[in-house]
Amino acid sequence: MKKYNLFFFLLLPAMLMAGEFDGVQLLAQRRVPWLAASLQFKKLTQPKEGFILSTAGHKVVIQATGPNAAAMALNWYLKYYCHRSMSHMGDNLAPVSPLPAISAPVKIDQPLQYRYALNYCTYNYTMSFYTWEDWERELDWMALNGVNLMLVANGSEAVWQQVLKRLGYTDTAINNYITGPAYNAWWLMGNIQGWGGPMPPSQIESRKKLVQKMLTRMRKLGIEPVMPAFYGMVPSDLKNITTARIIKQGTWGAFTRPDILDPTDDTAFNRIGGIFYEETKKLYGADLRFFSGDPFHEGGHTGGVDLGKAGAGIQQLMMKHFQGSIWVLQGWQDNPKTEMLTALDKSHILVQELFGEATNNWELRKGYEGSPFIWCIVNNFGERPGIFGKLQRYADETNRARNSEFAPYMQGVGIMPEGINNNPIAFEFTLELGWNKEKVDLEKWTERYVRSRYGKAHKDISAAWNVFLRTVYQSISSRQEGPPENILCARPSLQIKSVSSWGSVKKTYDIALFEKAVKLFAKAAPDMKNSRTYRIDLINFARQVIANEADTVHARMVTAFHAKDEQAFQQQTKRFLHLIDVTDTLLNTDPFFRLSTYQRQSLRAGNTKQEKENNLLNLMMLTTYWGENNPAEDYLHEYAYKEWSGLMSSFYRTRWVMYFDQLSKQMKGAGTEKIDFFHWERDWVKQHLTVPADPAPANLEKLCSRLLP
Repeated sequence: MKKYNLFFFLLLPAMLMAGEFDGVQLLAQRRVPWLAASLQFKKLTQPKEGFILSTAGHKVVIQATGPNAAAMALNWYLKYYCHRSMSHMGDNLAPVSPLPAISAPVKIDQPLQYRYALNYCTYNYTMSFYTWEDWERELDWMALNGVNLMLVANGSEAVWQQVLKRLGYTDTAINNYITGPAYNAWWLMGNIQGWGGPMPPSQIESRKKLVQKMLTRMRKLGIEPVMPAFYGMVPSDLKNITTARIIKQGTWGAFTRPDILDPTDDTAFNRIGGIFYEETKKLYGADLRFFSGDPFHEGGHTGGVDLGKAGAGIQQLMMKHFQGSIWVLQGWQDNPKTEMLTALDKSHILVQELFGEATNNWELRKGYEGSPFIWCIVNNFGERPGIFGKLQRYADETNRARNSEFAPYMQGVGIMPEGINNNPIAFEFTLELGWNKEKVDLEKWTERYVRSRYGKAHKDISAAWNVFLRTVYQSISSRQEGPPENILCARPSLQIKSVSSWGSVKKTYDIALFEKAVKLFAKAAPDMKNSRTYRIDLINFARQVIANEADTVHARMVTAFHAKDEQAFQQQTKRFLHLIDVTDTLLNTDPFFRLSTYQRQSLRAGNTKQEKENNLLNLMMLTTYWGENNPAEDYLHEYAYKEWSGLMSSFYRTRWVMYFDQLSKQMKGAGTEKIDFFHWERDWVKQHLTVPADPAPANLEKLCSRLLP
């Protein structure tokens, strides 16, 4: 017996060491099984996070300070030696044999503490209907890109369900507070309540279990969760049953906002907040460290409350229930307010420079009044489609912050997209900036990125991407909210400056030069037949060429209408509708761009008939009119519009046909009533809550040869 005990004792350090990297080993087995058996992990002991990558014989040796650095090392080998990559827009992970040797060990030390990911909005514009299979893939991508801090913005329904039950709420009252599955982001940010619901108890339970599974996997991959905090948000009807001080928050657009329980009302705030944290701990663990929550977000009323005292109360309660916890705050608009920040324990907060591609609040506010902060990008709003990313600014601004007088406060980089299913280069580039001590040369980095994305070097592809950096990915000096928008998807009008209320259809790059680059990119099609990443990008680039042409056709149509030139008007409207048809055909060539793909995902995420039906309704509302049932507050339509096959043909095209028919009648002198698009869009959604069969896809190469002669 003693002999066996001694053997176990001697073996224990090796077992513990191997166990630390088990999560990364399993990741490799899931994504690159052809490489997994050749990986050898070793513990690297040093003050700073980092890794050493080398090869020894037929083994790829990864020495790392922990699982997150090990996953990043694995990705480094895949990208820069195997020319392989994983992305939200297709994977290039085919086997490589023989495995490339590394001539000299590669040593990378992490100069920044945090690589952060996700926006509350990402959880709805992209992730509303993620199943465990989707999340498993997502977390693998996060780990491979070195993310070690990630927002978890689902699963709060179960916490609030228990909190409200303990406060005496009925099931009906709870339903009126918790939103549907596609709207929990704006609920957690204190903007809306109840919309898109009710969420059935079965779905609340399944989402709870999903988050528990996510947290287990994140721990194995070295990714810390950022969980929702209690910052005072309460149902707007709580004021009817309590004498506590409630600050009425009014409306957000046409939506009734949740109210704020005054954090300076210590007794009530600590009691309800204490229940919130007790339930969070029961469901999701006592080892949570990071919490996110922004009181008075986007126009919330402070009601004369002492902001410094309120902030201190929020932080102290958080730290009472989770010792050593860190409050993560969004640097968005005028939040976090200076009066609040100055009263906080700065060693236990982390501010996100949320819209870093357009703002420099980290500098204007002197490092957020001397607070730890991370520099982040959004890159899109509503996950609206389009090719966009101020890549050079990302490199310049992070380098500038790290070398400024506020460098001691800069703790990392992050991606906070409202949706993540576009422009993979923007997110991958930003996260890798966190692993580079020196300023990154964008052109050289992109050359390596392109080879890893498509699996091999190609002169036409490389030449095209050089132009893309100077056109669609140029770093314009504006506050433009995401990509230029596609007029084909706009609510019809003679004057269209934007598709969504805060976007723009204006293209800020050389359109002709971009089209030449896309034609050059398309020339590589015969050599890239087996590359799905190439096909997805070709579809996306060609789609953008069509969208750019639509601006010109629309302008000609408007000119013909005002000139009462019926022949020219008919020619241009016919051309405009043809562009929608061609776009629909193009998008149908890959499931990534089909409405039906996301409809089926919403149905798979439901466990009951009720869940499935409401999931599909939530999806269709979010991607068309979004919400609001008051025509006077109709700001959010098309905020999350998508260029998907099926949506182009049945939604956008139908709207334009209605409008062109009306204009044609007006040109002939017939009186017509204004089209009520507001109610038509809502009726359209009700009539399209089924998933039609997909048409047979066209041949992409032949289609592009006609589109891009």
